[in-house]
Amino acid sequence: MAEERIYATGMAARLRSQWDRDEGLGQNHNAVKFLGQDFESLRAQCQRSGRLFEDSLFPCAASSLGFDELGPRSSKTSGVRWMRPTEFCRRPEFIVDGATRTDICQGALGDCWLLAAIASLTLNDDLLHRVVPHGQSFQQGYAGIFHFQFWQFGEWVEVVIDDRLPVKDGKLLFVHSVEGTEFWSALLEKAYAKLNGCYEALSGGSTSEGFEDFTGGVTELYELRKAPSDLYSIIGRAIDRGSLLGCSIDVSGSFDREAVTFKKLVKGHAYSVTGADEVVYRGNMTKLVRVRNPWGEVEWTGAWSDNSREWDNVDRSVRGRLQNRSEDGEFWMSFSDFLREFSRLEICNLTADALQNSQLKKWSSSLYQSEWRRGSTAGGCRNYPATFWLNPQFKIELQHPDTPGQPDCSFLVALMQKDRRKKRREGKDMETIGFAVYEVRFKGRSGVHLKRDFFLTHASSARSELFINLREVSSRLRLPAGEYIIVPSTFEPHKEADFCLRVFSENKFLLQTYLDESQIDAGFKSLFRQLAGADMEISVTELSLFFVCWVFNSWFLSIFLSSLCHFLRVCVPCQTIFRQFDLDKSGTMSSYEMRMALESAGFKLTNHLFQLIILRYTEEDMAVDFDNFVTCLVRLETMFKTFKTMDTDADGEISLNFVQVQLSKSSSIFTFHTDSYISCMRF
Repeated sequence: MAEERIYATGMAARLRSQWDRDEGLGQNHNAVKFLGQDFESLRAQCQRSGRLFEDSLFPCAASSLGFDELGPRSSKTSGVRWMRPTEFCRRPEFIVDGATRTDICQGALGDCWLLAAIASLTLNDDLLHRVVPHGQSFQQGYAGIFHFQFWQFGEWVEVVIDDRLPVKDGKLLFVHSVEGTEFWSALLEKAYAKLNGCYEALSGGSTSEGFEDFTGGVTELYELRKAPSDLYSIIGRAIDRGSLLGCSIDVSGSFDREAVTFKKLVKGHAYSVTGADEVVYRGNMTKLVRVRNPWGEVEWTGAWSDNSREWDNVDRSVRGRLQNRSEDGEFWMSFSDFLREFSRLEICNLTADALQNSQLKKWSSSLYQSEWRRGSTAGGCRNYPATFWLNPQFKIELQHPDTPGQPDCSFLVALMQKDRRKKRREGKDMETIGFAVYEVRFKGRSGVHLKRDFFLTHASSARSELFINLREVSSRLRLPAGEYIIVPSTFEPHKEADFCLRVFSENKFLLQTYLDESQIDAGFKSLFRQLAGADMEISVTELSLFFVCWVFNSWFLSIFLSSLCHFLRVCVPCQTIFRQFDLDKSGTMSSYEMRMALESAGFKLTNHLFQLIILRYTEEDMAVDFDNFVTCLVRLETMFKTFKTMDTDADGEISLNFVQVQLSKSSSIFTFHTDSYISCMRF
C-alpha cells in the first residue's frame, strides 16, 4: 500500500505541475508560492489585524540558524537574538538610492559565494528586481513581511519571510550594508536560507549556484591556467550582455582556506568580477578587470590597486572615471595579473527569458526532470559497465549546423542535482556527477533505451570535462549534426538524487527521453482529473473504488482467474531465466540482473515501470528472490496479454469508457498506452 500511495501522490504532483506550467505558473511574473505562502494575502491579513508578520514556517529558533557550526550549542550562536530592523536601527531603509555592491558585506556565515553573486546582481537593475521585487519598504505599507523570488530547477519560486534577523551584540550576525541602515541584502539572505532549510546550509559553495538561482541562466567555468586566447573579449561581451561573473583562487588544503596572500588576495574565497576596461598606459593599451571582495574590505595591493602609482600615468578623465580610493572591497588589476593570481572564472549566461529584446541572439533551450534511484536508475559512470546502462537516457537531435556547409553544431549541456543543501542536516551533501554523449542512429525512433552491450562496444562522442561534487556540471560541446544520447550519472552507482538536465543552443534542436511527461496520454490525464477532483490528488478510497470496479468487471475477472493456471505453466521457463541471470549464483538477483532477465523474457519496460517493479519485488538489500521473480513475470505476462486482447487494432493503445469500468454512465473515452495501463493496474 505504501508504494501505491507514493505513486499516486507522485503522479498527482507531476501532472499538476505540468498543467500549471502549461498555464504559465513558475515564470517570473507568476512564481510558485514556496510552502504555499502568498505575500499579498499575508500582508493584507497583517494590515487588517494591526500585527506584524511572524513566519511560523521559518521560526526564530535554533533550527533556522543551523545544525552544526551554527547549531544550538555553538559559540557562534550563543547570545543571538532575533530582532526587527526597527528595533535596533533608528531609521531602517530597505534600499537607499538603488542597490549597490557596498550594501553587501559578509558576516559570520561562510556564504561569500552567495554574496559575490548578489554583488554582481546589483549591476543589472532588471535582473535585480526579478529577485527583489519593487514596492518594499519599512515605511509605507510596512507589516513586517517581505518577499523575494529565486529560480529553482526550472521554475521561479516566491519566498515570503518576516523581518526578524539574527543579531548579536547589537549587530547583524550575517550579511549587512556598509552604513548599517540598508536591509535588503540581509533580508534576501534570510529568504535564501529559508529556501534551503537554514542559514548554515548556505555555508560553502560555488558562485555559479547563486548566479543561476538569481537568473535561471547557465554557467560556464574557465580554468585560468589554460584560458582561451580570447578570454578578455569573452569577459567584455559577457559584462555587456548582463551576464554575471565570479572568480576564485584554489586552495591546496583546509589549512589554506581564506589564507591571505602577500598582495591581499584571499584563497578559497569567492569574488565577483564587476567590470572590464582598457586604458592607455605609457603609450600602450593595458587591459584591466574590476574585482570585488564581498567582505567589503581586504583589497588587492598590487599594480592598479586603489592607491598604486600606475594611475598617475593615466589620463585624468579616465582616472576620474575608474579609480576609487575607498576601502570598499572593490579594486582594479591588470588582466595579466588576474590570470596569474586567480584560478577559476565563472560566467553565468542568461537564458532567453532574462535577455532584453534589443539583444540579437537568444538561447533555444530544453529542460527535463529525472532522478537516480538505487537499484533501478542509479547506474554510476562508465567505470561500472554492468550498471551504467541503467541510468536515464535522453535523446538529442542536432539538426542545424552553426555554419551553412559545415557539419558541426554547438550546444551546451548542463546537469544539475536538486535540493542537496536541504539534505545537509541529514549528513548528505553534493554527489559527484557528470555525463557522457553517444552518437546513435535511431532514424527518428523514440523510446529506445540503450543496453549494456552498446556501451561495451561504443566510445562516447563527448562528455563532461569532470565528474565533480558541484551542484551543476556543464560543458559547451561541438558535434556533427545527427542523433545522440546523453547519459547523466553519479560517479558511483547506487547514489540517489533528483536532477534536471538542460540543453542550450543558438539553433533549434530536439530533446526526447525514454519517458516524458508529454507522453502520458491525454485520455489518462482526463481520467485522472475526474477521479482526483479539485485537490488533484487520489486518495486510497478513490483508488480502491476504481480498481475494485475494474477487477470485478466480468471480462477482466475471467482473465485474472485464468492467470492461476498460467502460473504453473510458466514456472519452468522462469527457473531457466533465473539461473541464467543469477550471475553470482547467490540464489537471488540484483536489480540490474533483474532488468536483464526481464529483457530476456521479452518485456520492454520504461524506467518508470522498472522503478515500480524494484519497489514492489525487491527486499531491503535490493535483491530479488525466485518467488518474487516468478510472481513479477506472471503478472507482467498477464497484463501484457490482457492489453493485447483489448488492443483489437494492434495500434499500441486501448480505449475504455466509464461504463466498462462501472464507475459512471458517462460515454467519455479514456485511452491508455501499455505502460500507463500497467502502472494504473497497481503493478
